[in-house]
Amino acid sequence: MTTDISPEGLMAVYEALEWQPTGNVAVKLSTGEAGNTHYLSPDLIKDLVQQVEGTIVECNTAYGGSRASTAMHLQVAKDHGFTAIADVDIMDAEGSISLPVEGGVRLKENFVGANFANYDSVLSLSHFKGHAMGGFGGSIKNIAIGIASSEGKAWIHSGGTSRTSMWGGEQNTFLESMAEAGKSISDYLGNGERIVYVNVMNHLSVDCDCTGNPAKPDMHDIGILASTDPVALDQACMDLVYAAEDGQSLIQRMESRNGILTLEHAEKIGLGSRVYTLVSLDN
Repeated sequence: MTTDISPEGLMAVYEALEWQPTGNVAVKLSTGEAGNTHYLSPDLIKDLVQQVEGTIVECNTAYGGSRASTAMHLQVAKDHGFTAIADVDIMDAEGSISLPVEGGVRLKENFVGANFANYDSVLSLSHFKGHAMGGFGGSIKNIAIGIASSEGKAWIHSGGTSRTSMWGGEQNTFLESMAEAGKSISDYLGNGERIVYVNVMNHLSVDCDCTGNPAKPDMHDIGILASTDPVALDQACMDLVYAAEDGQSLIQRMESRNGILTLEHAEKIGLGSRVYTLVSLDN
């Protein structure tokens, strides 16, 4: 972890992992809904994305908005500055492929963008913040909902009952399905060997970057954290919010949606561990 939210700070936490990507590298992030300004700044991530020679990857939304079609999504990515720093691939432009979910109780398969098969390694760059349905969005959401195709997003939200509608599913079923979809991604990438995770804790709104008009952040920026374990990373970020004197709004959002269940279930099915050691790079 570093409190230095800068290109240098981002590079420092990444390099501290001592991880080397292989082959074609996908950099998974949120391009942000049109009107949103809280997404990760291209200026912040440019140096790291270019160092790993990564392609920025996303999938289309399942709820409409300005990123529901590939052409519109690419335009938003351009408007937000991402196409200026790297190639951008909307991975479900040509549909979905199915990945098996091992050990799942909600899902037996996960539908991801078909172009995901073109990548060998993944750098997950997440903006940690609140979320209207998940309570919070971090590493697990970024690889689960984020790599899911449009139909895969509906599949996760519905707990594996619909590939066309994301509405009407049970809340806890959705949270557990999200953890299971995340595990299918990790398993596919050499049981986690070919993926690492970075969470940037700034612009800590209770709303997601998928919201065009998010609530203004009412707490301070915290820092950048990185790990090879998405469960440990998201748990550490949650704990830092709880430790913050001004974290009440985000805490209320996480608790009201039972967000901790995602981490509890992810640990139970073997995606990672909620036990961690926080190592500061500031000294």
